[in-house]
Amino acid sequence: MEPLMAVAIGILFAAAIYMMLRRSIVKLVIGLMLLSNAANLLIFSTAGMVRGAPPLIAQGLTAPEGVVADPLPQALVLTAIVIAFGVLSFAVVLVRRAWEIVRADDLDRMKDTDT
Repeated sequence: MEPLMAVAIGILFAAAIYMMLRRSIVKLVIGLMLLSNAANLLIFSTAGMVRGAPPLIAQGLTAPEGVVADPLPQALVLTAIVIAFGVLSFAVVLVRRAWEIVRADDLDRMKDTDT
């Protein structure tokens, strides 16, 4: 399962970089979202992909018994998802405003305007 995830993460990173290098601002935003999803999958896969019990310790014990899930990567990815949604919302508003002013999707045409 882990080699398959490594290939999927690599493909997502490659697609994100490819999309971010295009001249279209919409493709730039799509690439940014692919990049954030690839980073989230990377965090999950480096934390170990083992199904386990919740990270709870029974009453009276000092350590958990058996295999447990690590809550830190889950918390990091949940936070990253919320931040990525905020960045996406902000980027969509910027793209819409740039389209209203410039009437172009090409980044080269956008940098030549003085508005």
